[in-house]
Amino acid sequence: MAAAGVSRSEAFEDYSLYSNLSDEELLQLAIERSLTDSPGNASNDVTSAFANTTPHQPDSSSLNPASRNTNQSRHSSQCPPANYSSPNPPREEPPDPKTFDGTVSHFMTGSGKRMVEYRKADGSLAFIAPEPEEEEEPLFKAIRVGDASRVKALAMCLGTNLMLPSKPGWLAIHQAAWYGQETCLQVLLSAQPGMINKRTERGETALLVAVSKDQLQCVQVLLENGLDPNIPDYDKETPLYRACERSIPAMVAVLLNHGAAVNTHCVWGCTALHEAACRNNPEICEMLLKAGAKHNISNMYGISPLFTAAQSGQLATLRLLIKHGADINGQAADGATALYEASKNGHEEIVELLLSQNANANKPGKSGLLPIHVAAQRGSDIIVSMLISATSKTRVRRTGASPLHLAADRNRDDILEVLIKAGFDVNAQLSDERSRLYQDRRSTALYFSVINNNIDAVRMLLEAGSDPNLDVFRPLLVAARQGCIKTVTLLVEHGADINASIPTHPTTFPAVYMFSMKYLPMFKYLLDHGGHALSCFNCVFGNRPHPSIKTTRSERDLPDTDRVPQQRGGVQFCEMISAPSICRWAGPIIDILLDYVGHVTLCTRVMEHLDSYSGWSVIKDKAAPPRPLLQLCRIQVLQLVGRRRLKKLPLPGGLIRFLQHQEGSVEDL
Repeated sequence: MAAAGVSRSEAFEDYSLYSNLSDEELLQLAIERSLTDSPGNASNDVTSAFANTTPHQPDSSSLNPASRNTNQSRHSSQCPPANYSSPNPPREEPPDPKTFDGTVSHFMTGSGKRMVEYRKADGSLAFIAPEPEEEEEPLFKAIRVGDASRVKALAMCLGTNLMLPSKPGWLAIHQAAWYGQETCLQVLLSAQPGMINKRTERGETALLVAVSKDQLQCVQVLLENGLDPNIPDYDKETPLYRACERSIPAMVAVLLNHGAAVNTHCVWGCTALHEAACRNNPEICEMLLKAGAKHNISNMYGISPLFTAAQSGQLATLRLLIKHGADINGQAADGATALYEASKNGHEEIVELLLSQNANANKPGKSGLLPIHVAAQRGSDIIVSMLISATSKTRVRRTGASPLHLAADRNRDDILEVLIKAGFDVNAQLSDERSRLYQDRRSTALYFSVINNNIDAVRMLLEAGSDPNLDVFRPLLVAARQGCIKTVTLLVEHGADINASIPTHPTTFPAVYMFSMKYLPMFKYLLDHGGHALSCFNCVFGNRPHPSIKTTRSERDLPDTDRVPQQRGGVQFCEMISAPSICRWAGPIIDILLDYVGHVTLCTRVMEHLDSYSGWSVIKDKAAPPRPLLQLCRIQVLQLVGRRRLKKLPLPGGLIRFLQHQEGSVEDL
């Protein structure tokens, strides 16, 4: 090893230059160096290879071919070269992505190294290696690191074309603006002044690049060298627009001082004032307004800067725009006002300010709703309270919907309470046009609360006087279908019609039974509180054979001549309990019904159901005449007195309970 001519301390010092490299990287570097050396000079010691080459200074022997040959012969005589069948291992090349049959994926290691992976169609790994790094051009590298002297040397070199981009449209001047290298920028402009207004592939000038990166010094250099401050990019965004977007007052001031136009708009029609208003920077807004910015310019959606400030909740900017005379009642293309947007987005201070400036609360949006509607929908009780006094109830009625509808729809109980206390009609109904938007043709706020299963809201509305019988499809039917006995009880206690029918699906018995037969306690509750039972036994066929029930689609699609004529008056009770989902409950249902009727005749189909299960034979005996006298007396008393007056009769409590079907035998009285 002494023949290498390098001391141990020198080797260690040189090796330390590469101490941050891994063993794999060290090996790769040694292989690359050996590829460039002659076979006789290749060393099998990685450390000696590092020691014989200084990273920053070329070996003096490499400058003199004669001395290089001498050194080579000296080394050969002292250490004979080893014989290898292949002096350098071949470097594996990645597959051609165009012809590779498999998948190519890119990923990054935990240390931040970018890798590329090739996998065959069967999932096996074909090749993996670091992604090849693009070699950075010397000029652009010098700009990035801020080496102004190097930039000057390269810029003055005859072989350097400053107008040649490194990538599509990206010139050296853009590189300097991006990295904030104002000295390099001065050098470039001195060498090639004609590049100052050149744009990137996105249409950005160096000024736009500098503004986007908050490089104020570069902005000043470019403007002082005559760059046009009004050249936009391909989205029509000017440097001033971008500075307002970045919310940098100093940048805006510099641009305005150099003649930047304040009322130019982007591809969406927005001006610099729109951007400043959106970001609540009153200082910039003030500068723009003093420079001639117009506060009444709207973008392609009809949105003004004041609208933008109200929409995004920018209070300080809104005050400034109002002070300069901006129209607070201007409407966007969809009819929305600043008050409408502030109410929708829950900006309480904005709503308060607009109302104090006499903003019109009765201008509807495109949907026809007023600010109070959207505030109720969004759930801001404070905003609703502020809007109540400013909103005309006549205008509310014209919209075809009450704020109560929207509050009930979204379960905003606190807003329901506020609106009810303010005197809004709890029985207000949706207009026909709005009601037709729902398949069930709902119309009241009570219906919304019932279908949402919101018991607190149902109770609140009923106690405020809501009528449970206004909707075509009654709320009681909805509550029964949901199986909510609490809601059913509330509705019945407040006068819900238990015996109501459905106009579109008529039945010969109370329609609510269709949804309560599976819930026998609810079914009995409805009968106890006035539900008709006799109609369930009024069958038009009686003891005669019943026509078959069309239960399959093919049967329903038969031509009219092949169908059994349907009886007028709607679906009968015996047909309903024959449905597959209900027939297994037929016995208990009929048993309960018999407690609420006198002499009745069971039709053929009902008898068939009772005969289908041996345990139901006792129900047939119960229906057989004669009925017990106590039962007949109970039916007669209920018909004469009515269920609501039973408690007022001067009778013992046990007898009252018997009349109300709350006990099993009168002998226990």
